[in-house]
Amino acid sequence: MSKPEKYDPFRRSVGHVLDIIGEGWSILIIREAFLGTRRFEEFQGRLGIARNILTTRLKKLCANEILDRVPVKEGAKRHEYILTRKGKDMMPLLVALTQWGDKWFYGEDNVPLIFLDRDQGEPIASVQVFSASGEVLRPRDVMIKAGPGATPEAIERIEELNQNE
Repeated sequence: MSKPEKYDPFRRSVGHVLDIIGEGWSILIIREAFLGTRRFEEFQGRLGIARNILTTRLKKLCANEILDRVPVKEGAKRHEYILTRKGKDMMPLLVALTQWGDKWFYGEDNVPLIFLDRDQGEPIASVQVFSASGEVLRPRDVMIKAGPGATPEAIERIEELNQNE
């Protein structure tokens, strides 16, 4: 993905994320971590991923603080990979990607995976975008404005977008 920032006035908000998880193996590794997989051999066995690719992806996820590599126990040579707070914050993204993929690839009546609320045992709601007052928003209901970190190019692009509405 590595597009130079000069081509993206929005400071690569999405591009930076895709640089970390934009290829298939990384998001599958993250999914496995959410499902409780921790050890290298477990990731490899569950995903069928080549050792060299898994090593590279785990290093990248650790370097970007999505996973933390920690000894299995004090003084042990073996390690496991645990989601960091930053990694755990990816849960809505993982659920949204799964729900979208299941709906559009398998159909709503044939989804292979259902997320449940652990306490209630009921399926969780579909991930949606809500207004501050709790209303479900559709794409046409959303607009953008420049934030405090916006570049002059982003401000110009946003003004252009808002004039075309």
